[in-house]
Amino acid sequence: MATAQEILIVDDEVGIRELLSEILQDEGYRVHLAQNATEARTYRTRLAPALVLLDIWMPDTDGVTLLREWATSGQLTMPVIMLSGHGTIETAVEATRIGAFDFLEKPVGLQKLLGTVARALKTAAAKEPRRVSLTALGTGTAVRDVERQIEILLAARKPVLLLGEPGTGHEAAAHALHIADSARVTLANGARLAANPLGVLDEARDGTLICAELGQYSKAEQKGLAFLLPKLERGNVTLVATSAEPLGNLAAEGKFDPGLLAALSVGAVMLPPLRARREDIPALVERYWREITSAQKDSERGGGRIVAPLPTQALNALCGAYWPGNLDHLQNVVANLALNAGASEISADHVKRLLGEAAAANQAVAPEITARFFELPLREAREAFERIYFEQLLAREQSNMSRVAERAGLERTHLYRKLKQLNIRFARRGEDPGNGS
Repeated sequence: MATAQEILIVDDEVGIRELLSEILQDEGYRVHLAQNATEARTYRTRLAPALVLLDIWMPDTDGVTLLREWATSGQLTMPVIMLSGHGTIETAVEATRIGAFDFLEKPVGLQKLLGTVARALKTAAAKEPRRVSLTALGTGTAVRDVERQIEILLAARKPVLLLGEPGTGHEAAAHALHIADSARVTLANGARLAANPLGVLDEARDGTLICAELGQYSKAEQKGLAFLLPKLERGNVTLVATSAEPLGNLAAEGKFDPGLLAALSVGAVMLPPLRARREDIPALVERYWREITSAQKDSERGGGRIVAPLPTQALNALCGAYWPGNLDHLQNVVANLALNAGASEISADHVKRLLGEAAAANQAVAPEITARFFELPLREAREAFERIYFEQLLAREQSNMSRVAERAGLERTHLYRKLKQLNIRFARRGEDPGNGS
């Protein structure tokens, strides 16, 4: 139920206003009342209701004239249902032509009223552009780009295929695309698609169907999904599929249906690996640390002990690591550090040992360089190299800026300027890492 939606009732008959208001409030809607066009204009100037019930015959200005005013001024941004005790076909046609959603004759039957209101709100919601929030993955530029890509696909009513390395947030992103209070069917595998695809479609009607890890689907399960694809729009179902395996490689090996891959590729979105968006790591670490330590304090195992913030040197080591397991890897490492907090000081060396030397050493950046580095224009390649260079140097020297400047052959003032230019989080000795840029 859309409990937050407000309906404006405009009618000069107090009895009609109160009756309609009681009915709609009983259904969970918030209701505002206007006894004439003047009050309705004032309300609409301040706020945009989700829907308007508008009487045609009023003493100051008739409803069709007010509807035309709103349409001309750009204020007809909500569905309007016209009401009349003695309307004519010509009036109804004119109101519809201007932009009214429907026309109801008084006295309005209860089921007719509620059905028309629900249909109007649902139609309006379908026309509004979907906004997607993937803050569970991060808030940096790369994640915002993914949000915009998905919004474009949803507006075009295309299935969404979330690709990316293991741990990049497939499950969290998929669930973020589901609209609250609508149907959601989440399939951990494709067994039901092979057995009864139409049953799955019917269960997900007017909602979201989430198919996890397509790369593990059998040929029969792939066939069931392919059977459903052309029927999704008819059932008003949004398909969100995920795969941490490269489906193109599987198709080349004969393990994945090329036709299904081609059909899904229109909605393919790549979730960026953590190493490609290091600006998100400090905030993610802070969030994981806060959640984990808070849970510890509430548990018997935690013993109510107070855990200090993660030291800057350890944070910089985390920011400079390669993270082959991405978000899952980062969260589990932070959990390990939180469990051991207080037993000994958490240093950069401690983090490196926990990750394994290769994960924090210079060779950790090699896959990034060999994969795409030489495809970049010179300016972008130089900036990418500088970012990698300084991130690794900061981690090695535990943010000792004197040693970093000496190793880089730069004046410290120039070093600070360069780090800020590259959007690299850093902290001077004794400072919180959040104040360094």
